[in-house]
Amino acid sequence: MKRIEIMDTTLRDGEQTSSVSFSASEKLTIAKLLLEELKVDRIEIASARVSEGELQAVKDVTSWAKENSYLQAVEVLTFVDKGVSIDWMIEAGAKVQNLLTKGSLNHLTHQLKKTSNQHFKEISETISFAQKKGIETNIYLEDWSNGMRNSKDYVFEFLEFLSTQPVKRIMLPDTLGIITPKESYDFVKEIKDKYPSLHFDFHAHNDYDLGVANVMEALRAGADGLHLTVNGMGERAGNAPMSSTIAVINDFMPEIEMGVNEKVLYTVSKLVETFSGVMIPANKPVIGANVFTQTAGIHADGDNKKNLYFSDLSPERFGRTRQYALGKSSGKANIQKNLQELGLQLNDDDLRQVTQRIIELGDKKQVVTKEDLPYIISDVLDYTYEEKVKVNSYVLTHSKGLKPSTTVSITINNETFEENAQGDGQFDAFMNAIRAVFEKKDMVLPGLVDYAVRIPPGSHSDALCETIITWKNADKEFKTRGLDSDQTVSAIKATEKMLNIIIN
Repeated sequence: MKRIEIMDTTLRDGEQTSSVSFSASEKLTIAKLLLEELKVDRIEIASARVSEGELQAVKDVTSWAKENSYLQAVEVLTFVDKGVSIDWMIEAGAKVQNLLTKGSLNHLTHQLKKTSNQHFKEISETISFAQKKGIETNIYLEDWSNGMRNSKDYVFEFLEFLSTQPVKRIMLPDTLGIITPKESYDFVKEIKDKYPSLHFDFHAHNDYDLGVANVMEALRAGADGLHLTVNGMGERAGNAPMSSTIAVINDFMPEIEMGVNEKVLYTVSKLVETFSGVMIPANKPVIGANVFTQTAGIHADGDNKKNLYFSDLSPERFGRTRQYALGKSSGKANIQKNLQELGLQLNDDDLRQVTQRIIELGDKKQVVTKEDLPYIISDVLDYTYEEKVKVNSYVLTHSKGLKPSTTVSITINNETFEENAQGDGQFDAFMNAIRAVFEKKDMVLPGLVDYAVRIPPGSHSDALCETIITWKNADKEFKTRGLDSDQTVSAIKATEKMLNIIIN
């Protein structure tokens, strides 16, 4: 088996995602998680000379890394700038530079307007200066993929020069995400055959959605390391995504060994989603909300019969669980799976009626959650679902220049409470009032994880509004939904369902 290095560049290349900027504390939190929990080999955390805020962020990371023996795993992008980047690194406390150089004749000629000898001389001086300051050097060959396509002689002239320099790694970026899997294999193979003792990293972008395929071919050709980003973040269409790449290597490339802990991929992805504000698409492989959700009834039925629709890509590998969606495609098997999780059981006739109602709701584009089932059962079958919590009445106020406030009356197990609270918004004020009531009963409310509002496209101001709230209680997440023409009221209805769930 061949051991490869995984370098995560979410905090540098990933931060080039449009509108994304991590704070110093966020960078430190992500860096810790990447190295200590996900166990990547290296992290690239910043570009030199960007800003004072970036300098402080790097100082925070390098200070922590030094105390915890990770300093050599922390890297910074630098430039051929007569040592200015090196001075910046020294102030930041970093020890490894990833020096950006020109990997294609096109870039060298039109951007730098220099000859190869001039460029190589300046690179050699930069490497020598870094070495004197105790800084290790890796080299980026920017636009390398275009270089291999259009100016291969220049690329090999450059590699020949680098083979004489004290460089630890040579990094081959497909800067514009333009090469095919075949080219990835051919280009890397040609280079590794000529320089088998040099360490080459492959850096894929995803402009044609070929990032993961290109990574596989680069590894087959002998690449020694990969650059990946959490959630595939990066400029334009982003970089090769960490989650999919790790899963693919583990499942289809047994000759490759890595140190990455795939069990925490989802946790890291959700944290980066929160800090970046860039939402993970629901259908994104491995980490998307829907990728381990069976919707068709025939699939749930097959899962009941020797797991016919299971594959090696199991949710448990990534700390997740399989779900069975409820909607117009649901069959009895889907609903039975959800009832089992709730500890409920229905006879065949009742199950048929409940299934029909869920299909009807799905036809109306309403989202049905597992937690809605007791209410649907009660509505369809005239069952008595014990409503232990009832929001009796409330007053919501919102005035310009004043904090919103709520007065609420709520009954819990036949005991009525009244409470008033303020908040940053009407719903926040309502939740603060409810929280105050529950504290009197020594009970803790679950945390709010996500709050989604849907109004049908083309609707008017009086349209029904559906609010779906995701809650987290201990280690378990669950959703409740409310429907009303007023957005805050629909959120209150969803909250009332949540309160009944935790009381029951």
